[in-house]
Amino acid sequence: MFAVAAALLFSVVLRAQSPADQARSTADRARILLVLPFDNRTSEPNLEWMREAAADLLSSRFASAGFAPMTRADRMYALDHLGLPQGFQPSRASSLKLAQTLDADSIVVGSYALDGTQLVAQAQLVDVLRLRMSAAVSASGAMQDMIAVFDTLAWKLTRQLDPALDVTEETFLADGAGLRLDAYEQYIRGITEPDHSERLRHLEQAVKLSPGFSPAWMALGREEYAGQDYDQAAQAFANVDRNGPDGREAEFYRGLSLLYSGDYPQAEQAFADVARVLPLAEVVNNEAVAISRQGHDGTALFVQSASADPNNADYHFNLAVSLRRRGKNEAALGELAQCLKLRPGDTEAQALETAWNDPAAVQAAAGAAPPAAPDPLERIARTFDEAAFRQAANMLDQMEATRLASLSPRERALALSTQARGFLDRGLLLEAERLYQSAIATDGQAAEAHLGLAEVRERAGDDRAARQEAQAALELSPSADAYLVLGRLDLAGNRLSDARNDAQDALKLAPASRAAQELMRQVQARSGATR
Repeated sequence: MFAVAAALLFSVVLRAQSPADQARSTADRARILLVLPFDNRTSEPNLEWMREAAADLLSSRFASAGFAPMTRADRMYALDHLGLPQGFQPSRASSLKLAQTLDADSIVVGSYALDGTQLVAQAQLVDVLRLRMSAAVSASGAMQDMIAVFDTLAWKLTRQLDPALDVTEETFLADGAGLRLDAYEQYIRGITEPDHSERLRHLEQAVKLSPGFSPAWMALGREEYAGQDYDQAAQAFANVDRNGPDGREAEFYRGLSLLYSGDYPQAEQAFADVARVLPLAEVVNNEAVAISRQGHDGTALFVQSASADPNNADYHFNLAVSLRRRGKNEAALGELAQCLKLRPGDTEAQALETAWNDPAAVQAAAGAAPPAAPDPLERIARTFDEAAFRQAANMLDQMEATRLASLSPRERALALSTQARGFLDRGLLLEAERLYQSAIATDGQAAEAHLGLAEVRERAGDDRAARQEAQAALELSPSADAYLVLGRLDLAGNRLSDARNDAQDALKLAPASRAAQELMRQVQARSGATR
């Protein structure tokens, strides 16, 4: 019952909102940005791939910091809408037109050049509404540190966009530290090459070099799906981080790939996993198709999808076919009539209506004998409406924000810290820091938020700030984990006596802690080696 209500809620709100309203549904928490490919001022064609890399990296960091950057797909759509080629290099005037088409608040424009062996990148923000350009910011470094250069640039631009956002440069840099430059280059080439086989080659190389690089798996899955290599596509989509920004889309297309491969039980599970979070019509419809292909009854889900999107002729067709199989001929004819009302030229539906209205066919359908009319397959929703998924996800975010606002400061800080811990456990430091900072701003006495921030700082290499946050956490509520942060910092700084005390304090609070036991073992080993 909840799933039906949720699906109807999504569909009503999405239909009621204009595209501008949908894009601005998160405007209260994040400005909408359009990052354009940077100008290549190196005079080296082999570095042309960095144009798109700059836009991709900055957009990724802005999203992690809580802003709402447009995707590359959004930009490609807008260029096509304006009748411009994908490789178009926009002027300032055309950039503004592009931003206005996408309803963006700000544009990021920039360039990169070489100064000897150093890469130099600079960028500016353009306020679309006020037609004002910010002061330029720049970053530089060795070519092998390209990702760090653009991460620094993203941090400086973020400070201009929101000076109150207290996220450190070290966290921005740590966010991209685990990404191999060679794998990333292959990924960018893989999403920008005009030839399908070349895109495949680059993307296969990207995931080989960096097996944990989720965006490359997503892009590879798309290419294999487009090439109708459904077995391989399903495997690629399975490697996409389910908790990441592409997770639900990947699972939807994995379900489609499994459907086309004939693995109906796994397809049903894939669609069900998505529907539990976003019960949109196309997801529920395909779950029902997978159920029907196994010889089971998917009528209830077909009813749900037709109710969520009553203007989709295929959903009424599917419901008609399912009802007919259950011997409900009158109801089936009603749904078929609705399908033809929405799509009068549907020849398959026309043929079925004629056959189902035949008295002999009606009698056969009502009895034990199989229907005399053909038994067609239900129709699969083949396209993924990314905008609808994102809008629905934004609605979930709004619902969560409303829920958090109703909590006490202590409860809200705890909820934010729990969310942040999920990001931290996945290595997403920028998202984690942002939420821990929000928790501390909500309740400065939240020990778990200070502890989490200490771990973020530790992983980002900011030892001084990590120590301060761990000590703040201990002052509020002693914990083994806070002592472990201090112990690891002291061990790394070769302060063995302090590290031993930290490990002992951690073991007093948590005698069974393997992490505390391992820290003590390392301290003892190091102490023995220095004697």
